[in-house]
Amino acid sequence: MLESTTERPGRLAARSPGRRAAEFAALRALVRRETARLVASPARAGLTLLNPLLYFVVLGTGLSGMVGSASGGGDYMAYVYPGILMMAVQMPALNAGMSIVRDRETGLLRAVLVAPVRRDTFLVGKCLGSTVTATAQGGLLLAFAGLAGLPYDPLLLLALLGELALVAFTLTALVTLAAVRITRIETFQSALGVTMLPLFFLSGAMFSTDGLPVWLAATTLVNPLTYAVDALRQTVAGAAPGGALPTGPDWGGWTPPLAVELLVMCALGVAALVLAARRFSRAD
Repeated sequence: MLESTTERPGRLAARSPGRRAAEFAALRALVRRETARLVASPARAGLTLLNPLLYFVVLGTGLSGMVGSASGGGDYMAYVYPGILMMAVQMPALNAGMSIVRDRETGLLRAVLVAPVRRDTFLVGKCLGSTVTATAQGGLLLAFAGLAGLPYDPLLLLALLGELALVAFTLTALVTLAAVRITRIETFQSALGVTMLPLFFLSGAMFSTDGLPVWLAATTLVNPLTYAVDALRQTVAGAAPGGALPTGPDWGGWTPPLAVELLVMCALGVAALVLAARRFSRAD
């Protein structure tokens, strides 16, 4: 009896329909807040897309004649295109994590959390909002599919857009998990600088990972970007010019199909978001 009367008021309120409606309203507001930032600063979005676009046009065109073997005999522009799409959603995901760390460091996060909503609602809303903006920015690069020799098939473009949304969600959740554990923006930026570029190149985004030393090849199997790039590559493989594109990773002689890779990405994203929400709910 004593336990029921001393239960936390916030927990009791969270069970009421009115409280749940308030949480969903806050969630929608947080998503709109993140998307409004993209609409309010199109120049920033354009600059974010400039980096992957330069990789695609400059490196893709410049190296296509030199590293044709990297694409397994297929067209190199089509080979790197999935990696470029992944890069386009990667930057907004990283920015989401940096904004969490920066808001905590400046004290803005504490002011936001004064609102009568659960902490994990704030985190989920920020993650979903960043997923939407990252997907929108990555989707803009679908306009350049023709440079990779791909047809502007609506079904193909919709499939790629859906996969980009899943990739954006997973990357945002992983970055958010790191952001809730790091308290200084300098530390967070240093951690990203040390990890993201090696993970990108070890994902097979620009070059095939076949022939890597055993110890280095093992890292590709635990690299989430590997599955993101390969899922996109499997989708474009049938429409790619110059022959089929190589796919991986290799699980002991078995190459996981597209559905398995999407399931891996989904499970990884959900697990990262749940862990981040639990950690964030306990944070000071």
